[in-house]
Amino acid sequence: MNTSLKVPIPTLERLATYLRFLIDLEASHVETISSTDVERQTGINAAQFRKDLSYFGEFGKPGVGYNVAELQSRIARILEIDQLQPVIVIGAGNLGSALIGYPGLKEHKFEISAAFDSDPGKIGRVQGGLVVQDPSELRIENERIRARIAIICVPAGAAQTVANEAIAAGVRVILNFAPIILKVPDRITVRNVSFLQELAVLSYHLTTEQRK
Repeated sequence: MNTSLKVPIPTLERLATYLRFLIDLEASHVETISSTDVERQTGINAAQFRKDLSYFGEFGKPGVGYNVAELQSRIARILEIDQLQPVIVIGAGNLGSALIGYPGLKEHKFEISAAFDSDPGKIGRVQGGLVVQDPSELRIENERIRARIAIICVPAGAAQTVANEAIAAGVRVILNFAPIILKVPDRITVRNVSFLQELAVLSYHLTTEQRK
């Protein structure tokens, strides 16, 4: 890996796309691909694909292409999902419950290992095979499972508090579904997911298309 270069976030996002593509190819018993194949099937420019990989060393062989299994394995290691990653979910409402019960996460080496909610009506209930716990148990529970990833699915008013608790418990990266910008130390990475924002962008594109 060329550690002197900071890897852009869009490159990491595309790596996840390549990984999904490669998993499907391997399941279809495809052994080798070219950058042109990647462009044709993912819509990502072949030159962009090669540039994305160049951040992490040399891949493939001229005139031969890329071995699907090898490339999949290397990208999984780059993204640190070559081994199962424990994840905690904070907020066991409709969205949190859906994530807890989603079977596709494990296929990509992510496992919801613990769930928390402050609602007394939810604490102690079983969801997706997990007993929902009080957030006050977060630090003790994470000493056991050692999750570095937390998914926050709570209302805006509670998000900063639970983010602070997750960080204190050892979490290093957060996927935030709450409609609020979290204030976190520089060492912590946060990815915000806003359905409203995405719908607004789509609405704009829809309006633009109607004007053509």
